[in-house]
Amino acid sequence: MQRASERVLQWRGTLVLLRKEIIRFRKVSVQTVLAPVVSAVLFLIVFQHVLAGRIDLPGGIGYAAFLVPGLAMMALQQNAFANSSSSLTQSKVTGNLVFLLLTPLPAWSWFLGYVGGGVIRGLVVGIVVWLATLPLVATWPLYPGYALAMLFIAAFLMSALGLLAGLWADKWDQLSLFQSFLINPLTFLAGVFYSVQSLQEPWRSLAHGNPFFYMIDGLRWAFFGVSDAAAALDFAVSIGFCALISLLCWQLLQRGWRIRH
Repeated sequence: MQRASERVLQWRGTLVLLRKEIIRFRKVSVQTVLAPVVSAVLFLIVFQHVLAGRIDLPGGIGYAAFLVPGLAMMALQQNAFANSSSSLTQSKVTGNLVFLLLTPLPAWSWFLGYVGGGVIRGLVVGIVVWLATLPLVATWPLYPGYALAMLFIAAFLMSALGLLAGLWADKWDQLSLFQSFLINPLTFLAGVFYSVQSLQEPWRSLAHGNPFFYMIDGLRWAFFGVSDAAAALDFAVSIGFCALISLLCWQLLQRGWRIRH
């Protein structure tokens, strides 16, 4: 009976942490939601104007339509990562992480609370980016179930990766290094603005070694039914990488790595 009541309290604490994460990004929605949407629309307008007709695309897809899934996934990835990483780093820098350490919340509560907030922010931004592009180019997913699955897996993976970065970073410049030298290069080199098949070797093989490529490629397949890699491979690599990063985060949280000194 006592164990059941403890479990209920732990779930309540998890939901409180999740609610805090949602309120945190919702209160500054101009920065956390509107700004990335405007950036994505500007990318669409500029790159479509500059590169339309100059890049070979699979399946005869128009370049503006080709951009939409990549931009939506890129915005989702960056914002899911930013939410969990900045939240935990801010708590470390301001010193209020101690209040969470005083609670009896287990590692899985921390994980679900922080990652859940990033997942929700990432999904909101990614879907709003897609909706914002509809007046410019009407793109509808051929396989909406697969599209939602890829969006959720990508948001979960990137939020878990953000939590990992937040655990490692003790100050803002460390987090900036993580984002500038890992997240941004992997995102921009994952085929957002071009088809990986158009690359020469060894760049094509290197692109296939980028796990972010499979998330973008999988979403593109969900929209058009054509992609650079097989849809099953996109799904398998994405969910496998997601499971690996999630397990690593959970293990580090259990050990209190860089949060319990």
